[in-house]
Amino acid sequence: MASDASAETAETAETAETAETAETVETEAGPARITWRRAAVPRLVLAVGHGAGGGIEARDLQALAGALPAHGVTVALVEQPWRVAGKKVAPAPKTLDTGWRGVWPVLAGAGLPVVAGGRSAGARVACRTARELGAHAVLALSFPLHPPGRPEKSRAAELLGAGVPTLVVQGGNDPFGRPAEFPEGGHELVAIPGADHGFAVPKRAEPTQEQALELLTDAVTRWTAALG
Repeated sequence: MASDASAETAETAETAETAETAETVETEAGPARITWRRAAVPRLVLAVGHGAGGGIEARDLQALAGALPAHGVTVALVEQPWRVAGKKVAPAPKTLDTGWRGVWPVLAGAGLPVVAGGRSAGARVACRTARELGAHAVLALSFPLHPPGRPEKSRAAELLGAGVPTLVVQGGNDPFGRPAEFPEGGHELVAIPGADHGFAVPKRAEPTQEQALELLTDAVTRWTAALG
């Protein structure tokens, strides 16, 4: 009987950690959408936004949503209003920030610390608004330090101005900024060897695609565990 009860508890926990739910949130920039992957016993929320060229189906966001709930981190995948509306071109940064601000009360509604995160343009949004919104920390995936081939157009000030503990995870071959190009500052940086801006790695390369994503999720898991 006890073993049956233990199995049932484990099954319930697994279901809670893998279940996906979505909700629409009205913002001043239009309706946004949050897709939740909830931890059974959450200790914090990681909210991650997508980039300007894609949505929450990005391989890094999906890898985190699959891995972190088992470690007590509820993952909230945030779709900006322009994506929800089916538009193909992202709006100006100011509008992206407005959409992010609009979902924040829902993200923080459970009373847990919220880590603001995102990939590419979403990482810039997280950095720009972190201090204002009271983010516990920032996760910057593929931070676009500069446009490809234009290192003089640096966005380092956004990253350095986040004002909270920050982890940057960057592909070793990211044309928007390779790890060695990043300035010194109050952030931690983890490089994924051979990966591009979408964390894709060449075929028959080391690490493999699966290994590259494991490096990413392991780094974020360790970092979130250290946040407390």
